[in-house]
Amino acid sequence: MSIDELRKLREANPFLAFTIRLADGRSYRINHRDYLSISPVGRTVIVYGEDGGFDILDALLITVLSVEKPADPVASENVN
Repeated sequence: MSIDELRKLREANPFLAFTIRLADGRSYRINHRDYLSISPVGRTVIVYGEDGGFDILDALLITVLSVEKPADPVASENVN
């Protein structure tokens, strides 16, 4: 997985939530760009939790980036 792809997702406008999956099976949901930091060299990624904690990840262990489809505003308006 390219660190440039991760940077593009973090900086996308509008931002879409996505999930980082690691080689060991762990996954991290990123709901907002402020919860993700990438080192200048791109080797280390920090994922911040809602509680203020954080995990430091080796970017080389990222295997999949899954982007969530945005909600369809028209479809949600038609639900009764």
